[in-house]
Amino acid sequence: MKRVYLRRQLLLGLGALALVVVLVLLLVQPWRPRATGSIAPPTQHCVAEVGGQTAELNPDQAYWAAIIAGVAVQRGLPPRAVTIALATALQESDLRNLDYGDRDSVGLFQQRPSQGWGTVEQIMNPQYAAGKFYDALVKVPNWRTGDVNDVAQAVQRSGVPDGYRKHVERAKLLASALSGETAAAFTCMSTVGAADPAGFAALLKATYGGVAPGTVVQEAPVRVDVTAASDATTWSVAAASQAWAAKFGVNEVRTGEKVWRSSAVELPAWSSTTPAAAARVVSVVFG
Repeated sequence: MKRVYLRRQLLLGLGALALVVVLVLLLVQPWRPRATGSIAPPTQHCVAEVGGQTAELNPDQAYWAAIIAGVAVQRGLPPRAVTIALATALQESDLRNLDYGDRDSVGLFQQRPSQGWGTVEQIMNPQYAAGKFYDALVKVPNWRTGDVNDVAQAVQRSGVPDGYRKHVERAKLLASALSGETAAAFTCMSTVGAADPAGFAALLKATYGGVAPGTVVQEAPVRVDVTAASDATTWSVAAASQAWAAKFGVNEVRTGEKVWRSSAVELPAWSSTTPAAAARVVSVVFG
């Protein structure tokens, strides 16, 4: 009996020791729930969808891309001009308005003051830089029909003469959506900032000029009503409004029977998949 008793006590002691070890391990390395899926926040981005193909930009890139497209629309240039400009800017600056570059190059297109593109201050103005690019582009004899890479190189005279080629297909999709050639083809998921309708209206005027004048309407909700010169201009302004939504606090864009509402948690879509007639008026609504 004594031997059985001692064996039982030994087993109880070992059990208690095991429990202590488990508790110590839990304290040293706390329990964590098993991951059941990604908990990373959604990435802010913009998407052009044309003909079943998509091209993405981050919100900062989209902001500048919309300005490049809008300047072309103001000048009456076709989507091909926007394609060439966007392919160039993607290669030269990754669509960023850089205040530095190789030698004295600056801006979206990395234009050089020493080569006659303008002053640093001028080139850092995106409307000016895009305008100067288009000024040079339309002087290239075959810019409407020639190879996009070769036309871009004729404008830029880059040390990497074939560098634009890898951006061409992406630029075509973005150009079609941002120029308004394809209706309701652009959308952005982003967190919008404070409402700034006056700032939006100023950028709209600087970019589109007289082809899309806007009026700030102060009644609630505050909005900017834009009258466009054509259906394509309507959709270009609608796309730009989404690209600029984060900076100016745009909550909603309306044109014709279609409505787009901003979202920071999912990629928002227009209210219907079939583009309705645009009525050539865009109402940009602010929070």
